[in-house]
Amino acid sequence: MSAFPPVGEIGRVLGGRYRLVTPIGAGASARVYLADDITLRRRVAVKVLHPGLADDPAFLRRFQAEAQSAASLNSPYVLGVYDWGHDDVAYLVTEYLGGGSLRSLLDAGHRLSPSQALLLGLEGARGLDYAHDRGLVHRDIKPGNLLFGDDGRLRIADFGLARAIAEAGWTDEAGSLVGTARYAAPEQARGERVGPASDIFALALSINESVSGSVPFTNDSVVATLMARTEQPFEPDPDLGPLVSLLRTAGALDPADRPAAGELAEAFLAAASNLPPPAPLPLAGVGVDVDAVLEPTEHGTSHVSPSPLARGAVEETAPARRWPWALLLAAIITLVAATATSAWRSETEPLAVVPDVEGLDRMTAVAELATFGWELDIVDVREANTELDEVVRVDPPPGRALADGETVRLFVSLGEPLVVVPESIGLSITDAADRLTAAGFTVGEISEAADETVASGLVLALVTPGGAVELEPGTVVDLVVSTGPQDRTVPDMVASGDAADAIVQLAALRLTATEVREFDETIPAGEIIRYEPPPGTIVPVGTDVVIVVSDGPRPRPVPDVIGLDVADATEILEADGFVVVGVLGSPSLPVLATDPAAGEVRSKGTEIVIATSLTGD
Repeated sequence: MSAFPPVGEIGRVLGGRYRLVTPIGAGASARVYLADDITLRRRVAVKVLHPGLADDPAFLRRFQAEAQSAASLNSPYVLGVYDWGHDDVAYLVTEYLGGGSLRSLLDAGHRLSPSQALLLGLEGARGLDYAHDRGLVHRDIKPGNLLFGDDGRLRIADFGLARAIAEAGWTDEAGSLVGTARYAAPEQARGERVGPASDIFALALSINESVSGSVPFTNDSVVATLMARTEQPFEPDPDLGPLVSLLRTAGALDPADRPAAGELAEAFLAAASNLPPPAPLPLAGVGVDVDAVLEPTEHGTSHVSPSPLARGAVEETAPARRWPWALLLAAIITLVAATATSAWRSETEPLAVVPDVEGLDRMTAVAELATFGWELDIVDVREANTELDEVVRVDPPPGRALADGETVRLFVSLGEPLVVVPESIGLSITDAADRLTAAGFTVGEISEAADETVASGLVLALVTPGGAVELEPGTVVDLVVSTGPQDRTVPDMVASGDAADAIVQLAALRLTATEVREFDETIPAGEIIRYEPPPGTIVPVGTDVVIVVSDGPRPRPVPDVIGLDVADATEILEADGFVVVGVLGSPSLPVLATDPAAGEVRSKGTEIVIATSLTGD
């Protein structure tokens, strides 16, 4: 049994709608045809699967489910799936891309520069990011599934198909398992669960091959190839320059160490600053003159003109001696017409029309416009509902024809328009947060700091990126909240210092002072005895410090020394703090009285006169 419909079946209409025109690619499990959608009158690509798969009901159910999932993808970096069907053979209908695949580009002997490889990786990572976010894993990323449109933009083909074929357990006629072992991730080689990280690994190997022309870990057999990559880390080709480190991470042995597709895309964007703008890709095309094989008819459908691969089958009845001359004549006529048309256009028409790059990111738009001979003027703007580096508009607008050397102005977004950060100092945390949120900002961290003037619990400062007073909505603004004035230390003033001086020092520290009097046997009246709290104590601003001031020794009653001799009386009086200054009468007589008299309360140091005689004799 033949693996695919023979070329003699060119012209067959699948599903009553898709007319096969000419084969444009083939693999182990399918052949791809340029086809004419006779219902919508458009060019499409039809992937016809191996006939052996059409007899497997389980495969057809899986194929339908995967085709429906793939058709739900709507990304500029994923090949559009239009339809699927089963008409003796299973087939998938997709958009037609005329730029060929990365595989055909490499097979033609071309190699990409690091800048071109970066753009390839960026677009591939974006396509994977879109699919992975929707729960779809490709499982068979390889150069043959990386296709280009005529505009050079990448699309990833065959989402879901690898899984459907793998779960069918199908092998080709040679007994080889369907799939491409050269790009399988280490976990695939070990038979482990395949996830998004497996696509990242395969993309890294494909990018590496686009520059180096070779695939690491490739051995003589499938088993040897798979075993090699389970044991050896992937080392990118040095010619990749700034891309080496990020591809090394993308090709890590452990899938947990590989970046997600979105992270990989960001890494490619970051690396772009280290590389020059990419030159146009050397697209290989599909090897078919589409205009020659799809000719409009008077009814608006298409007439199928057999491809070079099919002509031998459909023109077997034509005289063998005539067709080379006819082809030669047609070629001459085409060449003359093309030369005349080219000369006329060069004199009367602009070089090209401005493509629609609005909505693309800055790098992608610049790379696309760099393929033309125009001067680029990039104007940074801020507009609502735009993202950083998004192309907002183009001047002249898309579709306008421009000559070589003219200027195209790209208006590229710096993000949303800036908003003035509202004044919030002196407000409570709640009020400040409400004001910031109403202005479109996000309240971030809340820290504390002492301040001599702003009361505790009120906002002391707003912390913004770079100290800016105008920010994009959504920017995080941190708050610094006052804890009030810093605590004070009671000063180490002289314990017996002057109270008035102490009050002045405490007032300078924003501490209050209260003077309290107290008797003291040793400290003279009017001098400071102590402070409460004592020096060195840390207290809040406004704390009252008590200054204890001496009133001198406490007054006491004059001792009763009547009847004692003068010497004993003098000793008792002076021991109690009084001073005996004289004796009235004979010192040998007993004490008759004292002045002040016994029992009278007097201060320490009061002078006492002892009397031994009332007459003074």
